[in-house]
Amino acid sequence: MRQRSRGRATLAAVAAMCAVAALPGQAYGAGSPASYTFDPDAEAVSGAEISTDAPSLKAGSVYKSSIKVHQKLYYRLNLDAKTNAYVSAVVVPKGGGKVAYGDGITVSIRDSSDLQCSSQDARFQSAEYPRPIAAYAYRTVNKDSSSCQGAGTYNVLIERESEDTSGPQDWDLELRYASEPQLAKGGSTPTEAPEDWPSASPPPPSPATDNRRHGGSSYYDATSLETGEWKDEIAPGQTLFYRVPVDWGQQIFATAGLGNSTAPDADDYISGAIAMSLDNPARGHVDAASPMAYKGEPAVVSLDPVPPVAYENRFASDSSVSAMRFAGWYYLSVTLSPEVAKPYGSKPFPLTVSVKVDGKAGATPYAGDAGIFGVTQDDRDLARSGQSGPQAAESQSSTMKLVGAAGIGAGAVLVLGLGAWVLLARRGAATAPAGRADRGQQPFGGPPQAW
Repeated sequence: MRQRSRGRATLAAVAAMCAVAALPGQAYGAGSPASYTFDPDAEAVSGAEISTDAPSLKAGSVYKSSIKVHQKLYYRLNLDAKTNAYVSAVVVPKGGGKVAYGDGITVSIRDSSDLQCSSQDARFQSAEYPRPIAAYAYRTVNKDSSSCQGAGTYNVLIERESEDTSGPQDWDLELRYASEPQLAKGGSTPTEAPEDWPSASPPPPSPATDNRRHGGSSYYDATSLETGEWKDEIAPGQTLFYRVPVDWGQQIFATAGLGNSTAPDADDYISGAIAMSLDNPARGHVDAASPMAYKGEPAVVSLDPVPPVAYENRFASDSSVSAMRFAGWYYLSVTLSPEVAKPYGSKPFPLTVSVKVDGKAGATPYAGDAGIFGVTQDDRDLARSGQSGPQAAESQSSTMKLVGAAGIGAGAVLVLGLGAWVLLARRGAATAPAGRADRGQQPFGGPPQAW
């Protein structure tokens, strides 16, 4: 009996541990500014200044590289004639070096004759302080186009531009190469961008019951959000990352509000104090809010309305419309200028991030698994729980380990219990009075047999 009680206690404890491990929520709180967290699966690669020396990139892979002032670097793609390819570059200035308005990079994909397939810029603009910024380029298959359509070797060219007064430090690069799934056969997909779409911002979302979510330090560990008003803290010089699942036919709206300062007698005007950007699932830049000034009082910055996600958005000439071309995780980044610390102090400021995803989710145009260009029920569950991708993976791994431990523990308890039971029964049988078995008593304490 004592062994059985211990077994029940052990199982109860393991079950409780499993339940705690499965609970959703944040595994960390707001703190001091953190450096950018690169994807741990990123492979180190060095770009080449000569195109013929360019290293090859593989679809579905992430890379870490770096680029010097005024440098131009080549990377190679081997493409077929039917797959859309996207290569993004996240710029991460090292050591908080100084940046100017026009500093940034241009990412382009070019065919073997150096004809440009597409390009996009990433610039610091009026928010002249170091922070991660992103841009992408793509080769898309279009039967109405004669350029960049064939199979063969293509080059990714990344060019860095910096003012002479800017910092001379290298910039780290996080490169990602993604392939878009094939369209379903027999489907009718429009080939022209929509001319009209809802451009009025909806009413702001209501705060959630438990609405504290701390942003991640990069795209890799961005905190998942759903529609709602979310409270956070942000320190001067810090960039926080969030991600929101936006499905086909859905529209995203976002604002960021900075709380007032409690610094006594401080009312300095800081221009471009807070910056907010929106990037698509391929890490392509969608739009950026005009950087907000701050003078110690509450202030809010909002993204301009972007269209609902639609495959045909890619045919638009407006880059912010074109970038809303596929479903998946959309990334919000919010940065607070380090200049704010001079008059107002370096402690974190209260931050509110409001997100609204509007519209009914539509069907995917792709055949088979959409990969990063789709929204699954697991994605919606993560947005509801507030977990980042790494947190969700760690939680699942921990739960599986505990379940395994519980299974082993339960098996051991069962074996020990049975062993003790058999031993006690045998001892009882050995000490029983003579003739007891004749009265129908069974060796293991079971019911009398019917003779």
